[in-house]
Amino acid sequence: MNNFKLSRRSNCPISFSLDLIGDSWSLLIIRDIIFAGKKTFGEFLASDEGIARNILSNRLSRLETIGLITKNPHPDDRRKDLYELTEAGLDLLPVLFELSCLGAKHESETADTLNWLNDVQMNKESLIQLIQQTVKNGGSVFTGSESVMNQLERRK
Repeated sequence: MNNFKLSRRSNCPISFSLDLIGDSWSLLIIRDIIFAGKKTFGEFLASDEGIARNILSNRLSRLETIGLITKNPHPDDRRKDLYELTEAGLDLLPVLFELSCLGAKHESETADTLNWLNDVQMNKESLIQLIQQTVKNGGSVFTGSESVMNQLERRK
C-alpha cells in the first residue's frame, strides 16, 4: 500500500482492515473490477446498487490513495480514466470470495449468483489464483473473451 497513514483505533488487524475498506461501497467497487471487468467511472456508476456520483468519486480517490487501485488515462478517450487493482487490491479477492459464499449461504435469493462455483472443477486456492492472474491481465471473472468463465470452459 502507499505511504498513506491511517489513524488506527487499535492494533487489531481486523479493525485496521475495516478502517481501510469497511464502508459499504469500497468492496463493491473492487467487486465490479474483479467480477464484471468495470474500469471507468461511468461503468461503476451504472452498477445495480446506485452509488451517488460524489460518493463514487470519494471512494475511488480513497482506494487510490491507500494503494488498492491505480488510475490511469484511458488510451482511447482522454475524458475518461481507467481504474485497475494493485497487488494489494487483488489480495482482497479471497475476502470477496468468502463474503459471496456467506451471502449465498444465508440469503437464498443471492445463492443463484454462486451456482457457477458448483460447476468449477478446481479447488478454491487454484480458482483464486486464476482469477487474480486474469484480472492482472486486464480480464474479469464473467465478462470478456478471456474471462475466467471462458478459460474454464476451454479447459473442459
